[in-house]
Amino acid sequence: MQLTLWTYEGPPHVGAMRVATAMTDIHYVLHAPQGDTYADLLFTMIERLPRRPPVTYTTFQARDLGGDTAQLFKDAVASAFDRFKPRAVLVGSSCTAELIQDDPGGLALALGLPVPVIPLELPAYQRKENWGASETFYQLARHLVKPPDKSAAATPHKPCCNILGPTALGFRHRDDVREISQLLQALGVEVAVTAPWAASVEDLQNLARADFNVVLYPEVAHTTALWLERQFNQPYTRVMPIGVSATREFIQEVATLAGVEIPPDLEKNARSVWFSRSVDSTYLTGKRVFLFGDASHVVAAARFATEEMGFEVVGMGTYSREFAREVRDAAKKYNVEPLITDDYLLVEEQIKNLHPELILGTQMERHIAKRQGIPCAVISAPVHIQDYPARYAPQMGFEGANVLFDTWVHPLMMGLEEHLLGMFREDFEFHDGVAPSHLGSVRAQPTEAPPPQKSVSDQILVPSTAVAPITATAWSTDAEKELGKIPFFVRGKARRNTERFAMEHGLSTITVETLYDAKAHYSR
Repeated sequence: MQLTLWTYEGPPHVGAMRVATAMTDIHYVLHAPQGDTYADLLFTMIERLPRRPPVTYTTFQARDLGGDTAQLFKDAVASAFDRFKPRAVLVGSSCTAELIQDDPGGLALALGLPVPVIPLELPAYQRKENWGASETFYQLARHLVKPPDKSAAATPHKPCCNILGPTALGFRHRDDVREISQLLQALGVEVAVTAPWAASVEDLQNLARADFNVVLYPEVAHTTALWLERQFNQPYTRVMPIGVSATREFIQEVATLAGVEIPPDLEKNARSVWFSRSVDSTYLTGKRVFLFGDASHVVAAARFATEEMGFEVVGMGTYSREFAREVRDAAKKYNVEPLITDDYLLVEEQIKNLHPELILGTQMERHIAKRQGIPCAVISAPVHIQDYPARYAPQMGFEGANVLFDTWVHPLMMGLEEHLLGMFREDFEFHDGVAPSHLGSVRAQPTEAPPPQKSVSDQILVPSTAVAPITATAWSTDAEKELGKIPFFVRGKARRNTERFAMEHGLSTITVETLYDAKAHYSR
């Protein structure tokens, strides 16, 4: 077993908690030791839900291991049912309690509760959080979904679908559901059930009544959608509507499944198409970007980055081993080697080697980007509290494309603004002692002569104290001057790349030609 300080996913019982917390009348009884209740804080402090997760812990202690832990679990189930009156009960073990082998499913079924009891077998040492959420949703569907009434299905009705996949603690799931529901409504398609998010036991029982399913998050819903297709001939969507192009494909896919016409004004709010072609955005064309996160978001974001933002994908990867094939297939389109790992140290090493100008990743990559001084935007869970905003900020649909444009461009434009401020800091018209230009009549007069200004060449010739001393190579005057023309937020990377290039090629002095040869070498 490899120990790590940080992990992209929790154990599978956290995935089960995400599903249970998303629903309205489910209760989850977790056989777990004292200390495993930390998971509650993910929902109340990170996602800021106004309620505790519907989870009861047995919280056995070390001294209980010598007694009857099975009876402790049965008492916890009976107490939870009497107190919360759920319509269905999930039971399972945490990774520690799994070692006791108390069989929570059998113990709970023996109580004879008047509601469905759904045992979860979640191998904590082989699987992780997203798989746990997927398996929990699948077991709920298998135990609760009822066959549809054939006579009702034959009656003419408005096209309807289910939205599958959104859970608690999901990245922008709340806003994605709202955006896609509005889009489906505009197409004339009714949303029958959204699950697990805000769904009841009765909603899950009625899943098979819909004409088709919309799979928003394959990591959670794909297994259930496949089962519904096999059991009830319910087709499901394959396109994840992130970005304008993908949203157009999603609309066409839904229109085909529902048999409806596409209204002509659906794209009236798709501002990212024009914004990405506007004058200031042309400065961003060709930016080298590295992507990492769950497989579905990474594949969708890579498409948006290349087709609609004009970025160049220099690396991509995922921690979702169950969906590694999708990332490998996508990586072939961009001629990059995919990174399939859940070790953040390997991700950081890959970023150092690739020298991207923008990182699109998780909260882990945000920390890496801060250490490396690289702009970053979050596109996937795991995320921190700032990625559960109070405002409406979807990732999907046309409004989601607008949000993505703003979110990705912001860190790059901030770097450009700082570079411009640095360029003009000593300008006679913009230095700190000059009053605002619109207040020219009241311009402050200097009380004493300003200190002599350094020339641009003087500034360039003085190396930054933040740069490590050169040991194997030296910079010529012209090369230092040329280096000074590079924006400050990439100047350090340019210096390091050039020095590495010079050492690899046995060059003792770096000239302007060396600088541009290194640039061409690392741009390939």
